[in-house]
Amino acid sequence: MRVELLKLLREATDYVSGQELCEKFGVSRTAIWKDINQLKEAGYEIEAVQNKGYRMISAPDTLSENELLSIRNTKWAGCEIYYRDVIDSTNTLAKQLAEEGHPNGTLVVADKQEAGRGRRGRNWESEKGTTISMTLVLKPQVNPNRASVITLVSALAVTKAIEKVTGHEAGIKWPNDIVMDGKKVCGILTEMSAQFDYVNHIVVGIGINVHNESFPEEIADMATSLFLVTGKHFNRAELIEAILEAFEKYYEIYLQTEDLSGMLKEYNANLVNLNQKVRVLDPREPFEGTARGITAKGELIVETWESRKLVSSGEVSVRGIYGYV
Repeated sequence: MRVELLKLLREATDYVSGQELCEKFGVSRTAIWKDINQLKEAGYEIEAVQNKGYRMISAPDTLSENELLSIRNTKWAGCEIYYRDVIDSTNTLAKQLAEEGHPNGTLVVADKQEAGRGRRGRNWESEKGTTISMTLVLKPQVNPNRASVITLVSALAVTKAIEKVTGHEAGIKWPNDIVMDGKKVCGILTEMSAQFDYVNHIVVGIGINVHNESFPEEIADMATSLFLVTGKHFNRAELIEAILEAFEKYYEIYLQTEDLSGMLKEYNANLVNLNQKVRVLDPREPFEGTARGITAKGELIVETWESRKLVSSGEVSVRGIYGYV
């Protein structure tokens, strides 16, 4: 009932009478009053006026299951939501849930992540109340060899969601970083469990700096947050919902062809590497060139003095005024 009560109050254009709520949920006025008070204690600002009823004034910046479910408008993404105040890694729990048989679209969200992982095994931690740490479970019926581009699909979805919520431009640094004002605001880590010709599950972990006001000195010149870029605070649950809605859109386009052909133009338009000098940290031999976009398979096209190369893995740095970042 709590989720439906939140949804009703959020969508109402005027006061909702206590009697109306009693009739809708089949409970007493006392039960409604208790639920309203519990919502107030959780940080929801709800106005109660005699002979008029209840009206929601504002919602707190909370990532609770009730809050996320009450604003959910997706078809399948977030069909099950598991929230933790503190967790080691949302990817770890998501993989566990996938292996236990939880469905495609299961979502794990945490307010604080203590042992998250980035690319190349780097540690990634989040502070309580400042970031988004989320992982989405996918169970696609696709060829495992064509599943790696889901990371790029996710990057496009997150970019569009950030732009929608903040009104500020964001871009993709191939393959899995989202940048604003030339600094990283979001990282994505995709992990897959598969057989030779069958995907068991894929988990897409997304970490976004939202309210951070500063960063440690060693990463201060590379990292930023939505707050530092815009000077504003944003409701993290609403941003998560925007990400899920955008992900559904682009993921369904991907499933039609199992590649990026249906969103290639849009992805390249958001690629900060495009037509920029880049350094590719290829494990065999690093090289430099100019990025010319991506292929439908998600490979980065790099033009060197001698040839065009297709980069399918490795780390890429973009040359800025202070060197490669």
